[in-house]
Amino acid sequence: MSEFQEDSNLQSSAAVPRWVGLAVAVLGGVSLVGVILGWSAFSQSKSTEQSIQASLKQQNDALNQRLAKSDEQNQQLQSDLKVVTDKLNVTQDDLQKARTQAKQSVASYNKKLSGLESNVNTQLATKASAEDLSKVNTDVTGVKNDLEDTKGKLERATGDMGVMSGLIARNHDDLEELKRKGDRNYYEFTIQKSKTPQHVGPVQISVNKTDQKRSKYTMTVLADDKSIEKKDKTAGEPVQFYVKGTARYAPYEIVVFEVNKNQITGYLSTPKSAGAATAASNTPAQ
Repeated sequence: MSEFQEDSNLQSSAAVPRWVGLAVAVLGGVSLVGVILGWSAFSQSKSTEQSIQASLKQQNDALNQRLAKSDEQNQQLQSDLKVVTDKLNVTQDDLQKARTQAKQSVASYNKKLSGLESNVNTQLATKASAEDLSKVNTDVTGVKNDLEDTKGKLERATGDMGVMSGLIARNHDDLEELKRKGDRNYYEFTIQKSKTPQHVGPVQISVNKTDQKRSKYTMTVLADDKSIEKKDKTAGEPVQFYVKGTARYAPYEIVVFEVNKNQITGYLSTPKSAGAATAASNTPAQ
């Protein structure tokens, strides 16, 4: 029996090919490698998942911190806005109160002023009788008449040649008024005392002597190649002379405003009907 079993085992062993065993061994190795690789991939996947979770947690924590900080800033801004709003409301209230007080002050002032005017008018009406008013009117009329007479005397005068002058200017402002009227030609001047004549409009004038205390002066006029001396004339006096082309009743006139130590100030007046201005001689006074 033993021998039969041994032979049987030997036959069985001989009946299984060797490649079958090799294949079984190879499959076992492959399975082991697959298990090892699967475990390694699982381990790596687990590590990656843990890393991602850690990163997400870190980002989440940072986002929460930012949200908390933003919420804190928002609360601070709301607090500041409330303070500003409260102050603005106070300022508007104060402004409204100030406007109300100003209106009340103006109304009170107008009321007092109206009462004062009424009181003054009442007192004046009580004190001013009809007789007083009549006297005042009479005085005003008298003063007005005196002013008109004085004005008439100042505006017209007889010249040194006996011809009634036109309107006479006593100063620069009066002369400007005469220029605006346009009745004659006017040339304003200021001439220093000198032997050399100075051109004034169509003539030449030289000042020979001045007497400031007496407001008198002596001058020489050059016109139409003639030398005309006007001696010891007074400020405000129309000094008259004739040139070619002027009518007998419309001579040239010189009026001096002011006589100083070494100069005179005034104007030359010529008639417009004389036509073109006569050219003055350039020959100095002799």
